[in-house]
Amino acid sequence: MPSTRRWREQRWLVDAVIGTVGVDWDQGRSFYLQAPCGVDAYADFEGVRKQVRRFDDITPAFAAAADRRERMAREADTAGHGVTARRNYFTAAVLHGAAQWPIFENSDANRELDGRKLACYARYAALADHHVERVEIPFGDTSLPGWLHLPPGARERPVPAVLSIDGMDGFKEMQVALDGDPLLGRGIAVLAIDGPGQGECTLRGIHVTAGNWRQVGPAVLGWLRARPEIDAGRLAMQGISFGSYFATLAAASAPGWRGCAVAFVCHEPACTTLFESASPTFKLRFMYMAGHEDEEAFDRFARGFDLTGVGAALECPYLVIAGERDELSPIEHTHRLLAELRGPRELLLYEGERHGLHSSSSSRLGPDFADHAADWLLRRLDGVPARSRQLYVEATGAVTETAWEEAPRDPVADPAD
Repeated sequence: MPSTRRWREQRWLVDAVIGTVGVDWDQGRSFYLQAPCGVDAYADFEGVRKQVRRFDDITPAFAAAADRRERMAREADTAGHGVTARRNYFTAAVLHGAAQWPIFENSDANRELDGRKLACYARYAALADHHVERVEIPFGDTSLPGWLHLPPGARERPVPAVLSIDGMDGFKEMQVALDGDPLLGRGIAVLAIDGPGQGECTLRGIHVTAGNWRQVGPAVLGWLRARPEIDAGRLAMQGISFGSYFATLAAASAPGWRGCAVAFVCHEPACTTLFESASPTFKLRFMYMAGHEDEEAFDRFARGFDLTGVGAALECPYLVIAGERDELSPIEHTHRLLAELRGPRELLLYEGERHGLHSSSSSRLGPDFADHAADWLLRRLDGVPARSRQLYVEATGAVTETAWEEAPRDPVADPAD
């Protein structure tokens, strides 16, 4: 199991902060885990928030909530209440996945939680209100696991599709909402995967490197184009948090994507702020994702995570949604990446906001980031030309639009392009 100097020295401080602030001391994890489950899961996640007072409480609290939901799902399933069962199976799967996050080794406990997560989600898929299919994407001499979600009508005509990539502590089972998913609701299929270093891949020994997400882009592009339900000419991708790094590499390495949208950015070269200034758990997690246990060797390895020059290779339109005061990846690194792009680029920047877009009035009163991304992606998939612009969301929720080289304009009520 990996360990770092800061983790050993600051473990007492992490527990002290959790005891004061709660389970969301490093970012709003419990809230973005709750979001795909809907309001019905509020009590589950609020219970976890109340129970967690130190780091070692996180896995047991989420596991207990998952046990309860799984039990409810099985009871409803046995009674023939399919809708109730699928809702509970979905939430149980997400809770099992959440319980895995603080485990930084391929232990028996981690494997058991993963197995229960997959079993719950598979049963949800069988009962879902749309087609959900377990898939494997060929990747070198192995494969990447995923779930393909098809919107209603996909069997009648080919539909556009988006590859969805989560971050360091995400997993494919939380990437498509139980109800009202922004992409499915717009008639777009979603392929949610665990790529190198994520979810099942880490348990399979498929670790992340600075460059192996370059191979994900062409692998997924070829797989999607071979599916009869998918319109091979209307493909895009999105990435969240560290998925903003992964998606940028994947999109730049495979021409054919119509657009790439990223949010909660991780664009800083070597991830210095994330690994050396933020909570020490971030570095621990990534060492596990990369298969490293020696900190000095990992520090050398981390220097390779650098998107310099990648922007110039990005052929498709690129959307970035970020907080002005991102504490995990200073925003100047995102500006530097955007300056490299030769094609259309858009930046939606929230005033005073942090990494997770959950702590400022600009994100609460301004445009919903997920809807903005989904609308932008749909227009790219529909062939609407993108234009370069910057959108600045003020604390009041008002949006100022600026063409890329122009002076700021007056606030606009509707930021949609």
